[in-house]
Amino acid sequence: MAERMEVKELDEVVVRFSGDSGDGMQLAGNIFSSVSATVGNDICTFPDYPADIRAPQGSLTGVSGFQVHVGADQVFTPGDLCDVLVAMNPAALKTQYKFAKKTACIIIDTDSFKKTDLDKAKFTTDNPIEELGIQQDVVAAPITQMVKDCLADTGMDNKAMLKCRNMFAVGLVCWLFNRNLNAAEKFLREKFAKKPDVAEANIKVLHAGYDYGHNTHSSVNSTYRIESHAKKPGRYMDISGNKATAYGLIAAAEKAGLRLFLGSYPITPATDVLHELSKHKSLGVTTMQCEDEISGCASAVGAAFAGALAATSTSGPGICLKSEAMNLAVMTELPLVVLDVQRGGPSTGLPTKSEQTDLLQVLYGRNGESPMPVIAATSPTNCFDAAYNAAKIALEHMTPVVLLTDAFVANGSAAWRLPNIDEYPAIRPPYVTPEMKEGYAPYHRNPETGARYWALPGQEGFTHILGGLEKDSDTGAISNDPENHDKMCRLRAEKVARIPVPDLKVLGRADDADLLIVGFGGTYGHLYTAMEEMLKAGHKVALAHFSYINPLPKNTAEVLHRYKKVVVAEQNLGQLAGYLRMKVDNFVPYQFNQVKGQPFVVTELVEAFEEILKK
Repeated sequence: MAERMEVKELDEVVVRFSGDSGDGMQLAGNIFSSVSATVGNDICTFPDYPADIRAPQGSLTGVSGFQVHVGADQVFTPGDLCDVLVAMNPAALKTQYKFAKKTACIIIDTDSFKKTDLDKAKFTTDNPIEELGIQQDVVAAPITQMVKDCLADTGMDNKAMLKCRNMFAVGLVCWLFNRNLNAAEKFLREKFAKKPDVAEANIKVLHAGYDYGHNTHSSVNSTYRIESHAKKPGRYMDISGNKATAYGLIAAAEKAGLRLFLGSYPITPATDVLHELSKHKSLGVTTMQCEDEISGCASAVGAAFAGALAATSTSGPGICLKSEAMNLAVMTELPLVVLDVQRGGPSTGLPTKSEQTDLLQVLYGRNGESPMPVIAATSPTNCFDAAYNAAKIALEHMTPVVLLTDAFVANGSAAWRLPNIDEYPAIRPPYVTPEMKEGYAPYHRNPETGARYWALPGQEGFTHILGGLEKDSDTGAISNDPENHDKMCRLRAEKVARIPVPDLKVLGRADDADLLIVGFGGTYGHLYTAMEEMLKAGHKVALAHFSYINPLPKNTAEVLHRYKKVVVAEQNLGQLAGYLRMKVDNFVPYQFNQVKGQPFVVTELVEAFEEILKK
């Protein structure tokens, strides 16, 4: 034990909690993230858990991980490798050790490293540290036994006690980084508000973990502090992408003066949006959990016809099933937000992992000429703005809009400054006016935007019928006339093409870059960090990241042709690159493609981009 503990100040740190699926690692990570956000640090998280409902205990396939990157300044990724690895059992140590830095501190529960546990993790010796060649500092603590001793007088059974082990690890990590436990206590009391005894037991174990580190110095010579540097004043909270999406939809409905309706069918990793919105009936939110994907979307189309801000949420497999109802919204020209939280595919694929493989599906995966705006969120906090903007476009241009997020962005979290809704642009749907009663037809359009005027059921003088059959552009009656069909297809496409979107911004060496990095959606943080690393190394690089994919920003072609070398980096096999080649003449980019179900690794990006610069 060190006689005197040194407190070192850090600019950033990465902590990874790992254990069995039932060890509560997601909760442990969330609590440490919230504690860090509360003191003003910036955070970026990555929950990494298996798709199994309950994998065999102690198995290699059942390991659940949660990585959080904490910084004094803004952080953009959850980090490539961790500074602290918590491994609650041998399987966690074996599968997660590869994510630890050479200088990492590794915390293990020695009570979970018995021979049977080692056998389940397929260790061949009784010394897993030596077998894995671990050279880092290891804090080997009998966590299970200490938790049992701590809770011996509570009357809890053995199973209930073991569920508190994760809080011991959180307490120990909080000690290591000089975190005050008040925020963690508040979090636990709120989470277990209906079970106060459980809350107090977890808080007791939390303090036991903290005290263990404080009293024994836990085999380390120093603790650490991450001070918060200058940050925009305001109220901050730790928010996940799914929750931010839900809040963005609520804010848009409030701004537009409409009720919000979500028709949805539960599907990983989008279900949390349904869960969150169901809590907010007091804000005029109606949620309907439907029996299947198509009814979830169809119910939302009905709500849009009735005059609500309508939304439906799903993932890639659900987009396949919703496509018919999405097309109904295209044909009827009703405002609808379609949330696609992308996951690994095809088919059931990797339900809890992240990819960007739905891009071409949401652009073209429907029958007929089916133009639909597509927006992609770039981070957990950006999900709020992306959802708000998607709703604004849907309502003002009378069209369904696809909002693309992904499992990494949706399940990850970051410190979010609560916005002032007064600073957000107004949302003004193109409602019919009394002057339009004379000769009204449902497809009369605003000459500037091309959007049809919105008449709500019950408005006197505006009785009309909408449906999936093609309609006459003048009368709104069913029409099989070929010239009319050609005209309506072009009008619907032109309406989407006219939607104004911000110009594509170029970051970094915008004027003289030797390489332009291009991406979209949730890879922003990794690509931005890779660019920053390359700039520090003296390379001339820039980044252009797409949030608006259909329609593309008007300056897209000019930006892409400005640079000698362009690389499109995406988590698929080249969907954005192919789309840009189709839209921009003579555009032939380099490509960086991975379909691993995991976020990009910044060091791999830098290596690949440096190789392109050498060509």
